[in-house]
Amino acid sequence: MRPEATPLPPGEFCRLLLKALEASEGRRRRRKRDQTPDAIGLGLKRELLQRAIAANPAPAEFEGWLLAQALAAPASGPVRALCAEIFDEYRLAAVDPAFRGWLEQGAPSADAEEPAPRPEAESGWPRAAAGRTDAGS
Repeated sequence: MRPEATPLPPGEFCRLLLKALEASEGRRRRRKRDQTPDAIGLGLKRELLQRAIAANPAPAEFEGWLLAQALAAPASGPVRALCAEIFDEYRLAAVDPAFRGWLEQGAPSADAEEPAPRPEAESGWPRAAAGRTDAGS
């Protein structure tokens, strides 16, 4: 088993992870379905990360801090799930240099940038099919 690297302070880790959420936002906005559940989940995670940045608990206290957030939430199920996800990502950043490096580089992702809409996306029909009158023969 590999020794763990020096863990990032939780506040710094959460600041880096918050940047990674920008990619999720870009991806979410492009989906062609009801995005309400996605927006709620990302909003909860963003709020938890912002609180962790402000509190900046010590690495040894981060798991307990996250548990306290879940127990204090009126709807503890979703918050608990997100706290577990955040802690898993925190532990991953401590042992996976590639993941930690990606976060430290600002979590680069093509999904972080909203591409310009394609002309056929405006009408909902591909241009090639819009002028066709036959069944493809």
